[in-house]
Amino acid sequence: MDSSPQPANQPARRRYRRRNLGERLPLGERLLLVSHRVIHFPARVKDLWGQFRREALASYSLYSREIEAAKGGAAKGKLWWAKKFFTAVIDKLSPARRVVLLIALYILFFPTEISMSTQHGVHVYSIDPRLGGLLLFVLLSLEIADRVLMKRDLQIAREIQSWLLPSKPPEVPGVEIAFDTRPANTVAGDYYDVFPRTAADASAEPTYLIVVADVVGKSIPAALLMASLQTSLKILNATPDSLEQLVGAMNDYACSNSQGGLRFTTAFFAEYQPATRALTYINAGHNWPILRSKSGRIAYLDRGGLPLGVAPHVAYDSGSAVMEVGDWLAVFTDGVVEAANEHATEYGVDRLVAVLSAGANSSPAEMLARIMADVGTFVGNQPQQDDITCLLMKAV
Repeated sequence: MDSSPQPANQPARRRYRRRNLGERLPLGERLLLVSHRVIHFPARVKDLWGQFRREALASYSLYSREIEAAKGGAAKGKLWWAKKFFTAVIDKLSPARRVVLLIALYILFFPTEISMSTQHGVHVYSIDPRLGGLLLFVLLSLEIADRVLMKRDLQIAREIQSWLLPSKPPEVPGVEIAFDTRPANTVAGDYYDVFPRTAADASAEPTYLIVVADVVGKSIPAALLMASLQTSLKILNATPDSLEQLVGAMNDYACSNSQGGLRFTTAFFAEYQPATRALTYINAGHNWPILRSKSGRIAYLDRGGLPLGVAPHVAYDSGSAVMEVGDWLAVFTDGVVEAANEHATEYGVDRLVAVLSAGANSSPAEMLARIMADVGTFVGNQPQQDDITCLLMKAV
């Protein structure tokens, strides 16, 4: 009676089939199979090298910022730079691990002998340099364990942060919306949202608030301030204030947590009225959003005031526009236009406008994917320096 093979035997059967695949194929197909592997091997190595290069540059920037901040560092020689770099690495370790690192390096690079006097005479013991390598491995293992624990906490923080951001755009009459974000680290300081406004008159036509904000900095400090910004916005939105009053209250709240203006936030607020297609906006020190008409005319939404958290009790000016069918609104953070390639050339607003114009007939979701892919292609293997967020809205 035939019986199906046990799960434990399946890997062996798969290995047997793979091993005999080349024997069963004709010679021509075998050559094609081998050439396929040979051709794709360099591509895989290139991808791995690109990933390693991005990670190495990102890690080096952590130390290079401290070196470049030293007075007169640019005029010093290579020995000074090497000393400063080594000091910057040492400073990141705990005191106990600094001692272990120094002992390991000493054993590796300097012959070490220990003399011990006993009743039978003096015995000299040589320390194997491999002990230095073992100590370095132990030190590396401890640092990896710390990184794994921190990574787990950051993943939890990222999940919590994802709850604060909308998973998909809401249904807004007369427009199609798409948004996406690409954090520079595990957690980000960019914020975006689209939700209904609270109206003073319950019978009034509903309006929608569109927000894109960028907290100065990145990673955990910026993410905490972003969460605070989101909470305050949802609370203040419950009051039927005007857009100017809402942004003014947001600024006053941000000033109480900005450490004297050091932790400010750039933001763009817009209130959209589907019944009239009118867009009222306030730009609080943010990158100027692009409003592209169906005819191809470009306008920048720059009316507003200071970033949130710089100075309290600031008056904000509002601007207005009307979104006709076929018009595009692109709101983005500086991580998009300031993304730099290996030649230190920034992506720029002109390139973003060109992508918008080239795909004006596409949907916001398709346009968003095109923009994100174009930014990635432009940057190449360079590490991402800032959070990237883009929100697109098209009148239909």
